[in-house]
Amino acid sequence: MNLEELTSSGMLELYVMGALSQREALIVEEVLEAHPKIVQEIEAIEATLVNLTADESFEVRKEVWNQIQSSITGTRTLQSDSPKTNWSMLSGWAAAILFLGGIFWMLQQNNLLEQEIQTTTTEKIVLQEKIENTEDALVETTELLNILRSQDYREIALPGNPTVSPESFAKVYYNDRDKVAYIDVKGLPTPPEGKVYQVWSLIMDPLTPRSVGVLDGYRTSENKIFKLDNIPDPEAFGITLEPTGGSESPTLSQLYTLGMVTI
Repeated sequence: MNLEELTSSGMLELYVMGALSQREALIVEEVLEAHPKIVQEIEAIEATLVNLTADESFEVRKEVWNQIQSSITGTRTLQSDSPKTNWSMLSGWAAAILFLGGIFWMLQQNNLLEQEIQTTTTEKIVLQEKIENTEDALVETTELLNILRSQDYREIALPGNPTVSPESFAKVYYNDRDKVAYIDVKGLPTPPEGKVYQVWSLIMDPLTPRSVGVLDGYRTSENKIFKLDNIPDPEAFGITLEPTGGSESPTLSQLYTLGMVTI
């Protein structure tokens, strides 16, 4: 069957409706493969049928419906000249993109995890240092309290000089046997820049001052308690404010505290 016979026989219409026998349908499909442009004719027939079925006044006779239904053997798919989509290629590209995206996400997660581990490690180190510092400070404080409470040390009060700093005060814990003293200067104001407190052991008559220590670490000390060694037999202790590095003799106009050693 040639193309002209096919279009004039009405078989295309029956083919669209699925009313041809299997053998007739194969004949039509062979013609369609040889003449792909006939697909346009098929599409026109389908459009016409759609328009007819949409018209409420159109009615198909019962005999025609019976013939169509008795002839239907299945639906068939028309082949089109339109280019086919290469789904395998697209799938490959999609898989590659997903794979690269997965690697990028994993790298990001790995970087975040490394940062968290580094932060946690740093925090752990800082915490450990704080714990160690606290433990050291606790041991030091315990030892200091044991020393100050010992009967080997006697407490000497150093009240403030009324003419220089009446609100100041200090305390000396002095061991006569070992010639060691601990001095608590928490009651002194913070020295100004370029100045430092200096502690003196005094003989009163005649006045003979001897330096026993410069308190350079006043600003950084937490408890403001300092140990002084090699203390000569004193009659009094005094604290003056001196230039950084200390002085050979006390500046009496800057005498902040003075306390007598009772026998």
